[in-house]
Amino acid sequence: MKRKMDIKLVKAKDSDMLFLLKLRKLTMVEYLKKAGLYLTDDQHLSRVKIHFNAAYIIKQLDEKVGLLKYIETKDAIEILQFQILPKYQGKGIGNYLLNDMIQLSGSLDKNILLKVLKENPARYLYERNGFCIIGEDQYEFHMEFKK
Repeated sequence: MKRKMDIKLVKAKDSDMLFLLKLRKLTMVEYLKKAGLYLTDDQHLSRVKIHFNAAYIIKQLDEKVGLLKYIETKDAIEILQFQILPKYQGKGIGNYLLNDMIQLSGSLDKNILLKVLKENPARYLYERNGFCIIGEDQYEFHMEFKK
C-alpha cells in the first residue's frame, strides 16, 4: 500500500524560474563539477527553460520541494529533470514520484527513459526502482524502466 505523502505536482510558471535555478544549482553543481563541467548561471537557466511546458513543481504540504520534468514521446516517457531540494532528499519523495511514473508508464504501455550524471547517487534510487543502465556517454548513464 502506498503511503500518503501529501505530495502534488503543480505546473511550473514563469514566476517559479528563480526557485528552479536555485534548485538546479543546489542539486546539480556538485555532480557537474565532479564530471569536470562548470556551467554559468545562464547555462543553468537555459537548461531550466528547455521543455519548460513539461515542468512540474513538486510540492509537499504546499511547500516547493523539487522539480519533475518529463515528456511523452511516441515510444516512451522521458524524464528530463528530476530534482529535490537537498533537505528533502532521503525522505521517500523521489521514490513516491518514481512509483507514480512507473504506474503511468504501465497505463500508457510505454517504457521510461532518463539520464543521470555518473557521479550522482540518484542513480541508485533509479536502480532500486527497477531502472537498468542501457548505455552511457562521457558524463551520464542512460537508464530505462521497461514496462
